[in-house]
Parts: sequence; structure tokens; C-alpha cells
Amino acid sequence: MLDLAIKAIRLAQEKGATDAECTIAEGNEFSASVRLRELETLKEAGSRAAGLRILLGKRVGSSYTSDLSSEGIAQMVKSALEIADISTEDPFADLPDPSELGSLPGDFGLYHEDVATLETQYKIDRALAAEEAALSFDPRITNSEGGSFSSNTGARYFANSRGFAGSYRSTSCSLSVVSVAQQNGSMERDYWYTLARGNAGLEQPEHVGCKAAERTLRRLGARKIATQNAPIIFEPRIAQGLLGSIFDAIDGESIYRKSSFLADKLGQRVASENVTIVDDGTLPGLFGSSPFDDEGVPSRRTVVIDRGVLVSYLLNSYTARKLGMKTTGNASRGITGNASVGHGNFYLEKGEMPPEQIIRSISKGLYVTELIGSGVNIVTGDYSRGAVGLWIENGEIAYPVSEVTIAANLRDMLMNIERIGSDLEFRGSTASPTLLIGEMTISGQ
Repeated sequence: MLDLAIKAIRLAQEKGATDAECTIAEGNEFSASVRLRELETLKEAGSRAAGLRILLGKRVGSSYTSDLSSEGIAQMVKSALEIADISTEDPFADLPDPSELGSLPGDFGLYHEDVATLETQYKIDRALAAEEAALSFDPRITNSEGGSFSSNTGARYFANSRGFAGSYRSTSCSLSVVSVAQQNGSMERDYWYTLARGNAGLEQPEHVGCKAAERTLRRLGARKIATQNAPIIFEPRIAQGLLGSIFDAIDGESIYRKSSFLADKLGQRVASENVTIVDDGTLPGLFGSSPFDDEGVPSRRTVVIDRGVLVSYLLNSYTARKLGMKTTGNASRGITGNASVGHGNFYLEKGEMPPEQIIRSISKGLYVTELIGSGVNIVTGDYSRGAVGLWIENGEIAYPVSEVTIAANLRDMLMNIERIGSDLEFRGSTASPTLLIGEMTISGQ
């Protein structure tokens, strides 16, 4: 496949391209879904495709194909050249400088043979066992939206006309359950999941099912609360979403377009002193790791916010040129087209306080376990989301809460992060421990 990518680049240059880069991806994905102790769906699919991006001076053209024959590659090259020929010049269009290219050595733990060799019946049985654990946990668990086991194996190959050629393989698998509980006319749902590069890294089905059931049961009997200002605690999977908004705000494209509340803030304090946010694509076995980014630049560790001070944006080579900076190795793309900015393992460094102690530290407030809607404005920083959670009284969980909205501005939220939990855990490429924000507006009844 790597030879095929190099062949496509050479053919493009022979036909007049100034520069070219080619991505080839192949993979297989599988999912088994069960509901109420019966197999509901079984899906398996494989794919393989190549994408080419070429430059004619400062004009760019892209094309892709799933036909990897010589004829298919030739047609892909022809199409990319035709598109570039009629495109408008972009003075910032280019490939990374050869000095920036490279691939990190060593095994990143991205590929696990135990995923590639799993039997179909085994995957179905794991999904059934997880759902059974939820259904059997408590009589109030009356229904299920299902259990699911998914697995993926894949490989990525990339080469360009400036001498880079590299590849890596990866695997992943996951197990999840969504349970439904009913009591006194109240019906609630919640879920739990586990995700890993290898099957051995997954939580046991019984744990996944019981955790989903526990989370569902604690939502029964939810109350409304009065409108007020109060401390807000984000559980890790909710804080993870907040980190996603921060990434959107430090994405190089948002910065050069001036469409981020963090534009022109480098070197300034933008968060509480206990906040350090890192992007690291080099951590073995995690979902944001790879030996190189999607332009052939080595992955790296980049501190974005250091003890409250914004010290770096995340950039690919294009946004770096637009801003007069250097790429941070954060190029991301599908099969073809211009690279966007992506992240590696993007996370908030953990603190020293267990989440239980954070809860005990406030007299009253809301522990948020689910957010609804997408009311986040990255330009202004305005943040308003529907929320579900647990009300805290005198440092103890008192009762479940629903039908409220929490609101603030991301600037204030970052500055008001008072405590950070010790419970950092990666369930994907973005992660955060428990967070306590000193005050937000809760709109209730």
C-alpha cells in the first residue's frame, strides 16, 4: 500500500504536479447489538480507499478512489489535476517543510492481535452478558435500549513528494449498555461503556452492566430546583465535553479566522492557576496517539494552557503559515482534501483531590451527569446547556435533578475552576477528571 501511495505521487509529478501527498486507508469494522436478551443486529464491513492532494504552484486539487488498480490510480491523479487547474491560487497552500517531516520510532501499542482474532459468538456473548447484568441488577430496571460490542482493525499509509513515507496499524473495541428504570411513573435511562485498543483492556461485561444500572437508578425521582447561582461539579464524561469546547477555541483555524474567544490571548492568563491542559499524541495505547500526523509531521506533546496561562495553539502546517508560526503536528484529515486541525490525547492534568472529597467540599451545588443541547458559542464564549444531575446538600448527594439549564461564559468558567479531581481516565482521545466550577447560573423553576 505504501508503494502504491508513492506510485500515485510520482505519477502526479510526471503529469505536472508541483507537489503531492497520498493517503491510503483500509479497515474492517464489526458490531453486534442485543436487546432484551436477543441478538438484534449484526454488522460487518470492510473498506479500502486512496486519496490524493496535489499542488500546481499555489493551486490545490484533491481526489479519491476505492479502485486501487493502475487504472483507478491514474483516474484519481487525472481528476486531482483537473480540479487544481481550475482552482483559485492560495498563497498559503504548501506541504510541510522537509525539515518538519518524520515519524516517531517504537511501538505505540495501537494494534492488538486479540481484536483481530475475536470470534463473532464471543462478541455477541459479551454484549448479552453486559445487558443481562443490567437487567438483573434491580427490579426497577424494567427495560433496555440494548448492549453492543464493536471492534475495528485498520491501517493508514501516507507519503508525499518531499520524501516522507510511513504507515501504522490500529485496533479498537468497545462494550456498552443502555438501561431503563421505572418507579412511581418516573422513567429514566443512562448508560456505561468501556473502550480500549485491545480486548484485554476492556472492563468486564458484568461491571459495565451494573454500572449502567446504578447510573440509571440514581436518576429516579428527579426534582426541579429553583433558579439560583451555585457551584457546579462536572463528572469526568461531562468535563470531557468542556475540554472539547476548549479545543475548538484553540484550533488554529478558529484563531486565524478570529472566531474564538481565545484569539490573540497567547501569553495571557485565561484559566485558574491549577489548570494545565495538554495535547499529547505520543502516549502508548491511547486513542489520540500515532507516530505522525496526517501531513507526515511527528506527533508530540504540546502544553496548551500552563498553570492558567495560554502558551500554545494547536496547528497544522497551513494554519501555522497563516499565523506566522510552526506546526504543532496536529494535522488531521480523512482520505482526501486539505488537512484540518485535530488533537492527539487532549486532556486536563489531574489534581490531587478524590471526587468524593470535592463533593464534600461544598455546602450545596449541582453535580452534573448529563448535558443536553449544544449551546456553546466559541466566538463569544457563551455557554448554556440543558443539564441533568444530582443535588448536593451539606456535602452529600441529596436527590436527582432534571429540567434545568446551566449557563456562564467559558472565560469565567475557566477562571473559576476551583478544584480538579484525581480521577483522570481516558475513554477516548479527550479526557478530564472531575471539575468544580465555583459558580454558574442554574435556571430552574
